Amino acid sequence: MRKAYKFKKRQRDEKNFSCNEQIRAPQVAVIDEDGVSLGAMPTPKALQLANERGYDLVEVSPLSNPPVAKLLNFGSFQYQREKQIKKQRLQSKGLDVKNIRISIKIGEHDRDVRISQADKFLAKGHKIKIELILKGREMQHFNLARDAMRSFQQALTEKTLIEQDVAKQGNKIFMILMPDRTRSVSKHESTSELN
Repeated sequence: MRKAYKFKKRQRDEKNFSCNEQIRAPQVAVIDEDGVSLGAMPTPKALQLANERGYDLVEVSPLSNPPVAKLLNFGSFQYQREKQIKKQRLQSKGLDVKNIRISIKIGEHDRDVRISQADKFLAKGHKIKIELILKGREMQHFNLARDAMRSFQQALTEKTLIEQDVAKQGNKIFMILMPDRTRSVSKHESTSELN
């Protein structure tokens, strides 16, 4: 049985550029292949100029008055634009905040495993959020939980900065740490000076 979606799927808000005969404006401001403005001219004349020079006429700014059209190779223009969009998506994805959960009564081996995992995350440049959930009578011992989080932070081999200090939210206590980039830079500089 096919599942019916209650909400319409979100469409990407990507700009579509009109090219050559798709341009509907009667007059366009033309920019040539070298980026020099040729001024406003009727669209058929601009199309003829583009054909003579072996380029496409692409409307790059349709909202201006008159719309701005540029002489360029439309295929390579689309390719460059897609590359730029992919690059922006990767940059916006950026670095994640990785969660690590500990408890007041955590065993030594479990603690070591979580510390090594946190070190890996920090080495990759990610922020880490250390969470501790208080259960039952542990709720009355906030100071023990805070001490457990501080000792976890001090046990990390990677140098860290505290982005958000120990905070309580319901029965959760958390703290956000980020890698100390200044120390890693100075470490790289010192190794390059030795070579």
